[in-house]
Amino acid sequence: MEFKRKDLWGLLLVLLLGQLVAFAMAASSFASSLIANLGVDAPLTQSFFAYLLLTLVYVPIVLSRRQKLQIAWYWYLALAFIDVQGNYLVVKAYQYSYITSVTLLDCWTVVWVIILTWYGLGTRYSFWQFVGAGTCVAGLALVLLSDAESPQEQDPSKIPLLGDALVIAGTVGFAFSNVGEEYCVKKKDRVEVVAMLGLFGLLVSIVQILIFERKSLEAVTWSPTMISLFAGFSVAIFIFYTITPFVLKMSGATLFNLSLLTSDMWAVAIRVLFYRQQINWLYYLAFTIVAIGLVIYSLNENSSDYETAASAVVVAQYQQLQSEDNSTESGQNSGIQERTHKEELHIC
Repeated sequence: MEFKRKDLWGLLLVLLLGQLVAFAMAASSFASSLIANLGVDAPLTQSFFAYLLLTLVYVPIVLSRRQKLQIAWYWYLALAFIDVQGNYLVVKAYQYSYITSVTLLDCWTVVWVIILTWYGLGTRYSFWQFVGAGTCVAGLALVLLSDAESPQEQDPSKIPLLGDALVIAGTVGFAFSNVGEEYCVKKKDRVEVVAMLGLFGLLVSIVQILIFERKSLEAVTWSPTMISLFAGFSVAIFIFYTITPFVLKMSGATLFNLSLLTSDMWAVAIRVLFYRQQINWLYYLAFTIVAIGLVIYSLNENSSDYETAASAVVVAQYQQLQSEDNSTESGQNSGIQERTHKEELHIC
């Protein structure tokens, strides 16, 4: 009973941290959409300030330890490069598409993560885990239905298909980044992973800004509103990357991305607080369905782990008993041979 209580509290903690990450994701999406609506096209610069904040906080902690990196630096560089590209593509998509489309298509990360963890890390998912993931995606379909009931006027400056393609491409980068982070935080140190991701992400962002974004950056008018939006985006991403390793270590990349599905609900809450808009009742139904999907997936994830551990114990016990039986049989055979040899000597 005590073990089940600890497991329940662990599950609740994972879900709570996942929702905090989802809120940070929604806040960063809200800031990105506002920056795009103000006519600023600088996705790499947005990521630059976020990586800078991570570097200033976590790199000194790693340096104070005076230890060698537990993972080779070039692996961190590759992970950071992929992460920067994913952030760039998704933030860039706000220039062409709407926030509802971006947040919906961002759910494709779940599909890529399941595929990558299945083939890359050897993770196996049960039928009910697929049911939980499918339930979460069904809940987000209701979000689209709610948006369809109150269509907004199309902006002629938007190119939705291009924005959708950018988001889907970005989700591939997010999937590789999430799975790579999951492997690193479960095998090595969480602080080192975040520190190196921030440092190498900062370096990659600087190089790409100098190549691709100099003109766009020069055209930015740094008003107090713009500075606040960039700062808010950086803080939200900092919270996102700080809590993400804990969720990945305690659960996995799939449950982590399923938790991000509820960022749509947090985005709606932000819109209500800032714009005083009414929420369609389908949003509440969608949030409930997504929550049920999260619980189904996480509970079956724990049970599958227990079954794997139990089967390993059974196999070990079987092997031990088998070895004992073999040793006993060999002992009996040696005893019979010894008695036979003595009888032969006695007869002689």
